[in-house]
Amino acid sequence: MATFETKKAIYMQMADQLCDDILAGRYKEDERVPSVRELSTELQVNANTAFKTFEFLAREEVIYNKRGMGYFVSPGAKDKILAARRQEFIDKTLPELFRQMTLQGVGFETIEAEWKKYNSELYK
Repeated sequence: MATFETKKAIYMQMADQLCDDILAGRYKEDERVPSVRELSTELQVNANTAFKTFEFLAREEVIYNKRGMGYFVSPGAKDKILAARRQEFIDKTLPELFRQMTLQGVGFETIEAEWKKYNSELYK
């Protein structure tokens, strides 16, 4: 059973997970994703919630429906997801990061040093 946070609608959290799976390469362009029923059963949520997830992702052109066959990953979905997430990062995460940096006196030199350390450990 999936664990959902309370600050964000469940269907949006499910959409985020499907997008994560697309970014990770679990589902590729023009490849079928789980059905509404499969996803609702797997995550133990109401089928209407899963359907809302698919409707949202279809509106965002991340997935598309082949009548009678299910939902598939749209061509260019990975780029759309990345662009949307980068913009959300710039609009929501960075302002709070900058605010905290200012309050705590953390400069860009410190951030750069930590970034280099993080990347060197990541690619060992």
